[in-house]
Amino acid sequence: MPNSLHYQDSQAEIHKVVVGPMDNNVYVLRCKETGDAVLLDAANEHEKLLELCRDLGVRKVLETHGHWDHIQAVPAVRDAGYEVGVTAADSDMLPSYDFVLEDESVIEVGRLRLHTILTPGHTPGSMCFRLDGSPVLFSGDTLFPGGPGATTFPGGDFPTIIRSLEDRLFAPLAADTIVMPGHGNNTSIGAERPHLQEWIDRGW
Repeated sequence: MPNSLHYQDSQAEIHKVVVGPMDNNVYVLRCKETGDAVLLDAANEHEKLLELCRDLGVRKVLETHGHWDHIQAVPAVRDAGYEVGVTAADSDMLPSYDFVLEDESVIEVGRLRLHTILTPGHTPGSMCFRLDGSPVLFSGDTLFPGGPGATTFPGGDFPTIIRSLEDRLFAPLAADTIVMPGHGNNTSIGAERPHLQEWIDRGW
């Protein structure tokens, strides 16, 4: 798919398309050495996503969380033969899935190693993915430029998402980590970390 390349370094390519009425970011992480790839969030416009999967060697689909706008294409990608993974806590939000994503595990994508980081708060089972050896974090709706994801939906909890940000993202990750969110533009851990207290003070 032309013009989808969003980021690359010596080991990885990341392709990005924006789909659906909520302008969801869908990413494909591809290993340069082997050509194997995964798709993050089968959000919408399944024909476009299936074309991306075929063109880029996608083997499976990983969901950052179970909200409707991130899962609309799940039945279509499963029908096309791609396995879909989601956390246990969010699994009942999906019409169907194939495997459960565990916290603090490693998903191999060719030679790439994608680390899972459970970050509840936006949903009970929200998950981020950190790429080993590259300064990249796929944050789903846990962290955007300017603040955390909304916690006003069923299962959302503001104190929980703040703890997730503090303990699971801001404390361990380097400032130059590029944050690729579920909607909108990239940001970085260094750009967002100084504003945590502001978000706590205003309750968002």
